[in-house]
Amino acid sequence: MQTLEQSPELVAKENLGTLRFPAHDVLSLPAQRQWRRYEAERATTLGNGYHSKVDIYFQTATGETKRLYTTVWACDSEYLTLKSGAALPLRSVVGFDFY
Repeated sequence: MQTLEQSPELVAKENLGTLRFPAHDVLSLPAQRQWRRYEAERATTLGNGYHSKVDIYFQTATGETKRLYTTVWACDSEYLTLKSGAALPLRSVVGFDFY
């Protein structure tokens, strides 16, 4: 598994449809999942209020960590909805970087 320090490959949001995501949650601890949900809500607030972009780090079904730089428009318990209308499963998200 890659770490965030290894500079994961940057993926365009338009290419999300070509990727496969894990069926299980990539975070094992409930506290990690709660923090991820908090940060997803924060990314949504910044995206809607200020049109701010964030880096989203996520894992594919093969375990590769990738990075996406985009605006988050909405989130719920299962998905992030991005500016382009693409959806990213929240269970695949490892973390966020805010600017």
